[in-house]
Amino acid sequence: MAERTAAVEHRPSRVDVSACDREPIHALGSVQPFGFLLALSSDWIVSHASGSLEGHVGRSPVEVLGMPATEILGLEALHVLRGRLQTLRGPDQVERVFGLDLLGGGALFDVALHRGGEGFLVEAEPHVAEELDTGELVRTLFARLQLTDGVDAFHREAVRQMRVLTGFDRAMVYRFAEDGSGEVVAESARAGLESYLGLRYPASDIPQQARRLYERNPIRLIADVDAEVSPVHPTLDPHGRPLDLSLAALRAVSPVHIEYLRNMGVAASMSVSILRDGRLWGLLACHNGEPRHLSMARRSSAELFGQMYSWALEGREREVERAADARARELHNRLMGAIASRDASVADFEDYLGEMRGVVACDGIALCVEGRVACEGITPDMRDLPGLTRFLNRTATSRVYATHALGGAYEPATAFADQASGVLAIPVSREPRDYLLFFRREVARTVTWAGQPEKALTLSDDGWRLSPRKSFAAWQERVRGTATPWGASDLRVAEALRVTLLEVVLRLTDSSEKERRAAQERQEVLIAELNHRVRNILNLIRGVVGQSRGQATTAEEFAAVVGGRIQALARAHDQITAMNWTPGSLRDLIRLEAEAYLSDKACRVHVAGEDVLLEPQAMSTMALVIHEMTTNSAKYGALADSRGRVDVSLARTGDGALVMDWAEAGGPPVRPPTRRGFGSVIVERSVPYELKGEAGIRYEPAGVEARFVVPAAFVHEAPAALAAPEAANANEDIKAAGLVLRGTVLLVEDNMIIALEGEEMLLGLGARAVETAASVRDALRIVETRDPDFALLDMNLGTETSLPVAERLRERGTPFAFATGYGEQLRLPDGLRHVPVVRKPYDAQALRRAFGH
Repeated sequence: MAERTAAVEHRPSRVDVSACDREPIHALGSVQPFGFLLALSSDWIVSHASGSLEGHVGRSPVEVLGMPATEILGLEALHVLRGRLQTLRGPDQVERVFGLDLLGGGALFDVALHRGGEGFLVEAEPHVAEELDTGELVRTLFARLQLTDGVDAFHREAVRQMRVLTGFDRAMVYRFAEDGSGEVVAESARAGLESYLGLRYPASDIPQQARRLYERNPIRLIADVDAEVSPVHPTLDPHGRPLDLSLAALRAVSPVHIEYLRNMGVAASMSVSILRDGRLWGLLACHNGEPRHLSMARRSSAELFGQMYSWALEGREREVERAADARARELHNRLMGAIASRDASVADFEDYLGEMRGVVACDGIALCVEGRVACEGITPDMRDLPGLTRFLNRTATSRVYATHALGGAYEPATAFADQASGVLAIPVSREPRDYLLFFRREVARTVTWAGQPEKALTLSDDGWRLSPRKSFAAWQERVRGTATPWGASDLRVAEALRVTLLEVVLRLTDSSEKERRAAQERQEVLIAELNHRVRNILNLIRGVVGQSRGQATTAEEFAAVVGGRIQALARAHDQITAMNWTPGSLRDLIRLEAEAYLSDKACRVHVAGEDVLLEPQAMSTMALVIHEMTTNSAKYGALADSRGRVDVSLARTGDGALVMDWAEAGGPPVRPPTRRGFGSVIVERSVPYELKGEAGIRYEPAGVEARFVVPAAFVHEAPAALAAPEAANANEDIKAAGLVLRGTVLLVEDNMIIALEGEEMLLGLGARAVETAASVRDALRIVETRDPDFALLDMNLGTETSLPVAERLRERGTPFAFATGYGEQLRLPDGLRHVPVVRKPYDAQALRRAFGH
């Protein structure tokens, strides 16, 4: 393996190796001698002529300068050339005419015509009759080329066909890399020649301006490297400019390149451009050990073969790209489908890391999103990724960043080069902090150059100058710190993936924004609804209190009447909220009212007929009606006697309305009331007024009868097996009915009015003393200093809950119950699920049941 050594001679310390890139090879002022050149102005006056004109035409260039073309060229030839000039389209188009009697004397020439400067150029060389139909030959060769499988076989067959077409000793496919260097990827050579297959050539071997000319002029023949060039006269035009020979087939060769070919042992060469999307992909390069001239017709066939080869190669590469694009689209569809089918976030991309690795060939992949990191495959250590993402934040946020030599741009990456010498970074958010990273490991490889890559410095009469290499023996170089480069296909797929991920992010953002707005709107609606309901409830309670005053003779009786009616509303409200404010069961409402008010007499209320569900508004109205009917029956009607009973029947009319009939029997004789109180108003007017239904009551001597009709708009059919809300067991209520509290009771309640009412109820149940606390801190202090015998804890204390107090009471073995306005929605911790719960608003009977458990 060859190695580079330090220079010890007194050579220039700095050498401009880009000098070859600035050499004006398009304006060297000479042509190859196998033809001649005339430059004509737009009015067909000769402005330039090559020295080779005299050898082919017998007239010197000085003689013809300034002469009309009609005095040099034949009339028929002028006619043909004028017609071909008319067909030229575009600045780099060339027209060719084969076997043209150019001078009008019978000598045939092959002519090339193209525009240049302020006129056009005519190149001519003696016509060579081809024995074969070169066009048919190209068609046959290309047909064979199309039968190959795979890109490598395609290249190998192409160079074989090029040798058949041109007759050169060697034909090669020379592919350019991203850095401008080239590599021989396919070769067909005459037996006995040293192989160039796999050799690399530095970018300076084919300078930049030469590559640009290959894009404009797709074929280049050097027939004899030792031939003496023919100068173009004059050297400069009247404006001091050299003639532009960019498109000239006869253009002479740079002396440096001639020396380069001689050093390689090449006497003749030809190159045909391989273009991809108009850019130079590579060359079909041919070498010969002896001078070799190809006719213009044969060269045109080689150019045509090169064009067809380029198109076919582009098609094969696009097939590979389409397959990768298809995988990217499939991944796009899966990602978008996942977002549409479930609540997703950008972090959910990590579920697709394996599939993303299949879309872009890599050794490892990492997703750095929202401070989280997910990795798969071979990647840098987690601790190295924050620094890497900070480095990536300095790149363009809307572009894919790719490098196969990360250590050269980000020095800390040299420490993990064996895991990630190459990185392909895709930003996955509009802010530069989230990335999807593809990694490629270091590929420590041996690059075999065709000779030492650096150009040599030689001492000439003009001083030190750059000279082409003289040795092309294989020269190997060990390359470290680089990965397999990311190809154009990788970058295109990465860009498609970036667009996909950005679309996902934007859709998630839009979805989150929509959800936020919807939640805000729902909150506003709920607040408005809550405000409406609270106002209605407060107005209703005010009405109940105001209308009940006339029915009570004592404060105790007044409190009992008002409390009973409010409790009826509360039970209906609990039943509604237990079903998330959906329609509730009328049968359950009747049962709950009977159990709550009548206790052991509840079994004497019989309900017949199919159950129905009532809308919340109707539930509240019917709760008050049923409460009043039950209360009156227990005081004055059938339920006041131990033998009495109440039969309630439920039925639906043809239009879906509900008919509820109430019939009492077995009680004392009934007499119509002498005065109409608020209870009578509720019974007779609530349903017609609130629900636009019907209500009627008859005071028959054998028992009260009533009929209520609720419109169909408030009535729904009940499921076959309707789950009733949890209720206290009636037998347990009966057992607890005689409960008498003793000792001290701790009441934890942050509302002063409720605390005062609760204190009164607890004292009425036999408590010796009631200690009240509005916070957890105060309650815990009372627990430690007073040692209460019972406790009633409001669950919600504003900014805190009473759970710490409950835990302390449980540790001490003190019985307690929770009071809450959450109803069925209350969720207690596992260790407190057995604790009784009293739903607000509560009364003394509810407290008896709670402490009696």
